[in-house]
Amino acid sequence: MDLDLVFLGTSASAPTAARGTAATLLRRGGDRVLVDCGEGTQRQLLRSDIGLVDLEDVFLTHLHADHVLGLPGMLKTFALRGREAPVAVHGPRGTRGLLRALGVVVGNVPYELEVVELRPGDVVERGGYRIEAFAVIHGGGAIGYALREDGRPGRFDVEAADALGVPDGPARGALQRGEAVTLEGGRVVRPDEVVGLARLGRSVVLTGDTAPAKSVVEAADGADVLVHEATFLADERARARDTGHSTAAEAAELARDAGVKLLALTHLSTRYFPRDVRDEARAIFPATVVPRDFDAIDVPFPERGAPALVKAEREESSAGAVERL
Repeated sequence: MDLDLVFLGTSASAPTAARGTAATLLRRGGDRVLVDCGEGTQRQLLRSDIGLVDLEDVFLTHLHADHVLGLPGMLKTFALRGREAPVAVHGPRGTRGLLRALGVVVGNVPYELEVVELRPGDVVERGGYRIEAFAVIHGGGAIGYALREDGRPGRFDVEAADALGVPDGPARGALQRGEAVTLEGGRVVRPDEVVGLARLGRSVVLTGDTAPAKSVVEAADGADVLVHEATFLADERARARDTGHSTAAEAAELARDAGVKLLALTHLSTRYFPRDVRDEARAIFPATVVPRDFDAIDVPFPERGAPALVKAEREESSAGAVERL
């Protein structure tokens, strides 16, 4: 089952020539989950190799303009396409009021538009995984999200099964499911004789905007990927705290304390070069990347490797030259 993140908007409060505002697409198998929908998100999807997919779920971390302004255009485009499948918009308290206000812009839609307001601790169950809301520090009831897969059975030991005389077919399937089987001759084979320990599922954590928070460390404990904002560098730590944001160094400290495998920094301000954001974080947490728009992070199962940044192919421009790390 493939799992990755595609960064559609990595800028801070306003878009730039090279970066859109907040939007990240989570892809797991055939599921597509959009976290935040900043200005121009549907345009970013169209510019990518993904296209404007018929999203079923949108999760908003908070209701500031740079995280929601792309939503009315996307919902309207779905209507113009004659979409019939429902859309669910999840977010903190106030999301229902936001969608009511946007109704003046969007108009009537031919599909069911469900609004789900979430609080820290709420869980949205999906097939094989769940999305958990957790508290962050940014005001207005802002929340972050953690995608957590269900655990997987342990590896089946073919050699051990052969040695015990377990035949190919249903008997091995039953053992893999945790059921004991009785062989011809009456011998009972237990699952723990041929199946290893259960394996944890993968987890991806996205904070949205936040000041450093213990709740983020708890939510990201052992995560494969932590996507954390880094609006400021250490020289403006006081301003970061006053505005409910983090420095790159603070995000790195959180990643280190949580023991994550990879830290991805987003919500970049135009006051800094991306390489400076990266370098400040890597001095504390070396496994740090600073994605550009349309880059992705592949999250394989642990036995297949570590999470890795996959850079998008892009035409070079003067803006791109400035952005190069």
